[in-house]
Amino acid sequence: MHNTYSPRQNASGAEDALSSPGRAGTAGQAETGEAAGPDPCTAQISALSQIGKQSVRDSSLIDFSLRHTEMSAFPYSTWKKIMREVMVNANSEMFSHSEPGGDLTLRATIAHYLHLSRGVRCNPGQVIVGAGNDYLLMLLRHILGEGRKVAMEDPSYQRAAQIFSSFGYRICPVDMDDDGMLPTSVAESGADLVYAMPAHQFPMGCIMPVGRRAALLGWAAENPDRYIIEDDYDSEFRYRGKPIPALQSLDHAGRVIYIGTFSKAIAPAIRISYMILPPELLERYHEKCWFFSSTVSRIDQRILNEFMKNGHFERHLNRMRSIYRARHDELLARLRPLQDQFRILGTGTGLHLVLEARPEAAKAFRKSMAEGFTGSCLISAQIELEMTRRAAACGVAVYAMSDYLLPGHDPASRRPPALLLGFGALDEESIREGVRRLSDALNIRGLPTEEDMREK
Repeated sequence: MHNTYSPRQNASGAEDALSSPGRAGTAGQAETGEAAGPDPCTAQISALSQIGKQSVRDSSLIDFSLRHTEMSAFPYSTWKKIMREVMVNANSEMFSHSEPGGDLTLRATIAHYLHLSRGVRCNPGQVIVGAGNDYLLMLLRHILGEGRKVAMEDPSYQRAAQIFSSFGYRICPVDMDDDGMLPTSVAESGADLVYAMPAHQFPMGCIMPVGRRAALLGWAAENPDRYIIEDDYDSEFRYRGKPIPALQSLDHAGRVIYIGTFSKAIAPAIRISYMILPPELLERYHEKCWFFSSTVSRIDQRILNEFMKNGHFERHLNRMRSIYRARHDELLARLRPLQDQFRILGTGTGLHLVLEARPEAAKAFRKSMAEGFTGSCLISAQIELEMTRRAAACGVAVYAMSDYLLPGHDPASRRPPALLLGFGALDEESIREGVRRLSDALNIRGLPTEEDMREK
C-alpha cells in the first residue's frame, strides 16, 4: 500500500502539481534494508492509479480539481493599468536590488492587511516576502537549523512533507479528529516543530477550535526551541460566521511562524508568498540569511502593493467570495441527499468539500469489490481508488483522501474511505452535472431532481 500514489493535486499552495513518487516505498526499504517484493494489493491499486491518470487527462471530464481556481473574474484591466502606471513612474530605484526580505512598502501593506483581516500582530520588518512557500520553507531550514522533528497531521499537505524530508527533517505524523491535530499526540511524538493549518486544515477541511489552539501554544511555550508553522493558505474564503483570528494573533511568547500566499486569493502565477517571523527568529534570519537576494521582482512587488493599497485586492476578494460561496452552496445542496451514506466535511470555508463514507456505505463498497480483489486487503485507500475509477468512467474526476497520507503512518485500516471535491473552477451547472454523474458512478440513489431543487 505504501508504494501507491495517484496524481497529486497541490491544493494548499496552488503551485506546481507534485510528482508521483511512492509514498513510502524507498523510505520503507531504507529503514528495513530489504527490497519490497511483489504484492497483489499494491499491483491492483497501481493499476487503478494508472487508469485514473489516463482518465484525468480526458478533457471531457467534469474535474472537481483541488488545484484550479476561477480566473475569468480576475480584474485584468485593473492589473494592466497598474502595470503601466508603475512603469511610467519608474526610476532607477525601481530597477535596483530590493532588501532581501522584500520591498519595504509591500511588507508594510501586507502587515496592515493581515492585522485587519487576520488579527496578526507584527511590524513590517517581520514580514519576509518570497517567490512561493517553497522558498520560505527553505529559508526556515537555515533559520531553524538541522535535525528538526516536524509534527504534521495525517492526512496533510504532501508538498510540505516532501520539502521537510528533503531537508533531512524527520516527519512525525500525529493523529487528528474532526477538530484537527490532537495536542496529546503532538506531545507524544517527540517533535520540536509543528506544521499546522488551524484555519482550514488540508485536506480534511476542519477548523481548529480556540481551546485546542491554546493547548498547542502551551506545548510550544514549554521549550524555548519549539515553534509552530501556521500555514494560512486560503483563510480569505470563509462563507459562514465571522472570520477566525489567526493562531499567531493568540501567540504572546513568539512561538508561531505565520505563512501565507496570494496564489489562491489572486492568481497562481503571482507567485508571491509571505512569512511573519517572531522577533527571536527574525534576529537569526538577519544573522544567517542576510546574503540571500529577494526572489521576487521589485516591479512585481510594486504592482501588488498598488493593487492592495488602492482597495482593488479587497474588492477582488469580495467578488471571489461571492462566486465561491454560490458554488460551495450549490455543491453542498447537491450532496446533502447523500448524507445517509456519506458525511460531508469541510463546509463553510475553503475551495473543496470532503465526502466521507459512513460505515454501512463503506461496507457495501467492500462487498461490491470483493470479487475483483485478492486477500483481505480491501482497506480505505483501495476503495477510494476504485471509487475514483468508477467516477472517471462516468465522466467525472474526484480525488482520493489516501493521496495525502504521510509516509510511515498509514491509518487506512481505521479511517473511512473519503473523496475530495474541489469547486473553485466549476460553475453551478457543471457542479450539478458532476454530482449527478458521481451518483451514477457510485450507484447512489435519492438525488433530488431539478424540480425538487426549484421547490426548495
